[in-house]
Amino acid sequence: MPDQSLQAETAAVIRPARAEDQPRVTAIRMGVRENQLSDPSKVTQAEVDWYREQAIFLVAESDGEIVGFTCANHQTALIWALFVDPAHEGRGHGRALLDAALAKLRAAGHTQAWLTTGGGTRAERFYHRHGWRDMGRSRDGSIIFIRTLAKAC
Repeated sequence: MPDQSLQAETAAVIRPARAEDQPRVTAIRMGVRENQLSDPSKVTQAEVDWYREQAIFLVAESDGEIVGFTCANHQTALIWALFVDPAHEGRGHGRALLDAALAKLRAAGHTQAWLTTGGGTRAERFYHRHGWRDMGRSRDGSIIFIRTLAKAC
């Protein structure tokens, strides 16, 4: 018999990010366990605004709280960011966000997406599990992943 004390999963709502979401998005980005942003000046407000206003910037909400976000470049098919609040990991929010971003890239006419992430990380394992292919290393040592955008992600 299953343990009845386990909290039931609540499906996340995936929606476009709004300007008022930024404090929570920033808190998630700064609170991650891996791929911590050691120099916040590397991500400018102009970049964040561009993703929200021009590209693909989605958040996952669970019980009215933003629990994760993703950003993708609709011009280059780059998945620029995918982060989930550590307190909400392992519940499918990252997969739901990634699937939604890939669907938007596919709708924009792309047949392949790409991203980079650190080697030996949970992110690397996540992307491998979800059909991404390791294409080697970038100059900074990050893994370059690609994924074919099939009709159904």
